[in-house]
Amino acid sequence: MNWIDELKPLIEKYRGRKHPLNYHNRYELLVMVILSSQSTDDIVNALSGPLFKAFPNLKELSKAKLEDLLPYVSKVRGSIRKSKWILEMAQKFGSDDKIPRTMKELTDLKGVGRKTANVIIRESGDPAEGIIVDLHVLRVAPRLGIAKGDDPAKMEKQLMAIIPQENWNDVGMAFSFLGRETCRPTDPDCPKCPVNGACLYYAKGTKKAKK
Repeated sequence: MNWIDELKPLIEKYRGRKHPLNYHNRYELLVMVILSSQSTDDIVNALSGPLFKAFPNLKELSKAKLEDLLPYVSKVRGSIRKSKWILEMAQKFGSDDKIPRTMKELTDLKGVGRKTANVIIRESGDPAEGIIVDLHVLRVAPRLGIAKGDDPAKMEKQLMAIIPQENWNDVGMAFSFLGRETCRPTDPDCPKCPVNGACLYYAKGTKKAKK
């Protein structure tokens, strides 16, 4: 199967759509993606207003102590650990323009793995170095039949071997949006899926998928 042709309707539907985290610059994005690990976008979005009013940039955040930051982020899981990472990062860089832009530099930061780095790179408009694999992608890709397993690192490698690099920034987030909106964990809305004709999961239910 020529996957990139099959995925074109999905990529076009979501191309350029902003990540659900309600950030306004790369500083806010970096802090929010670290906080969102094992939490939800809604929780992080809700706390972002007061948080960034108090600490509008890395320079201001670098002056904070743990006890200054914790009240703003206490609702996220692992808030103490994440706060320490964020403060260490702020003190290291000092200004927003020094936030790293490459996979190696980003993943060297505490609290930033490949998924987080891929999100930052994609949202920054930088050249893709990988494919976002979040919990939605882990569900959607095996259902489609384009990848298998439940290990994000292994799945990312599978997808990178199939999808041309120029589409990496688009396809991971497209899978994620599809999983959020249509390919839900239970009761997926398969008839509305733009790639149901190529989907293994849909084929098993309808026996009408393309050969």
